[in-house]
Amino acid sequence: MEDNYFDKMYQQYREQGLQQAKLEAGEENLMGKEEIVAVRKNNDGDIIAFKTNAGRELDYITALDEAKAGKIAHIDVFHKYGRDIIRSEPDGIEENNLDNLPDF
Repeated sequence: MEDNYFDKMYQQYREQGLQQAKLEAGEENLMGKEEIVAVRKNNDGDIIAFKTNAGRELDYITALDEAKAGKIAHIDVFHKYGRDIIRSEPDGIEENNLDNLPDF
């Protein structure tokens, strides 16, 4: 088979995954959870604060606590470098990655 066939099949697979991720991301928010819509970074480019779709501005520790409690949609907390870290859900949607959100 030609490489073009494999490329085409892989692109179809990726597109189906992206559409499913967007669908699932929308369904989770039906549960009434807030979403992060903007971030604030320090001079080193580290995220230090978050703004939700409800207009609340959260420092990192508060956002971390609320994410652990399951109050914020599409956010994961993982432990690395001896501390808990917030990151966007690995859903394949680059636009909603925390680093890609607008600043506030």
